[in-house]
Amino acid sequence: MTTGAPELELIPAIDLKDGRCVRLQEGIASRSTEYSDDPVSMALHWEHQGATRLHLVDLDGAFSGRSAHLDIAKSIFRSVKIPVQFGGGLRTIEQVETILDLGAERAILGTVAVDNPEVVEEAVRRHPESIIVGIDARQGNVMVRGWIEKTVVPAIDLARRMKNAGVRRIIYTDVARDGMLSGVNIDETEKLSRAAGIRVIASGGVSGLADVRTLWERRACGIEGVILGRALYDRKIDFADLRKQMLSWHRGVESIKDS
Repeated sequence: MTTGAPELELIPAIDLKDGRCVRLQEGIASRSTEYSDDPVSMALHWEHQGATRLHLVDLDGAFSGRSAHLDIAKSIFRSVKIPVQFGGGLRTIEQVETILDLGAERAILGTVAVDNPEVVEEAVRRHPESIIVGIDARQGNVMVRGWIEKTVVPAIDLARRMKNAGVRRIIYTDVARDGMLSGVNIDETEKLSRAAGIRVIASGGVSGLADVRTLWERRACGIEGVILGRALYDRKIDFADLRKQMLSWHRGVESIKDS
């Protein structure tokens, strides 16, 4: 028997800055830790560990508004067999078309959802299954331009607008927790998913197994995945072991239902 709740997808993150794999703390460029100078090898590593999808972000593009690592992205798309979602600096239809043509399965739009939502609407019209909106928030309000500028737009309001524009899913990040290993803002993630009636991928602050377990337990509200960053790179979580743990959770629930 099945539980009736959707699966929770575990998605390793690869953040690119100056051609290297890094993690930022609270999205601040000066608070950066480098983990590898070979992004393609890192992508292959997570694929070999059993990842079913990768989350690839061009941090330089997010700050500048123009993708800076298209060659690296293309190499990753061609090297791995699993789908990749790409974000960072995608603010025009032409940029969206370029990254999808290069091989990304999904394009993540962030700043443009606030500044020019018509671009999101057109992107969804052309590629309904391939567009994700990234909503990055601090104290409930949306941050834009690589988390540099805080707006007065509530994250929940933007999520509702994007749902009405035809967006199928969003990535929700609590900026204050990102890269801090301080725990996912699970309550706000669930609140946003329920209020907007949209599927959500949780991001920011995963500190260990307990965070993932809680997200898994609440997945029926519309939380369909979690992005894993620093917790993986600092070895707070072993990816292969986490996949086994999740399988045991499913088995435990199904055995109870069958008894």
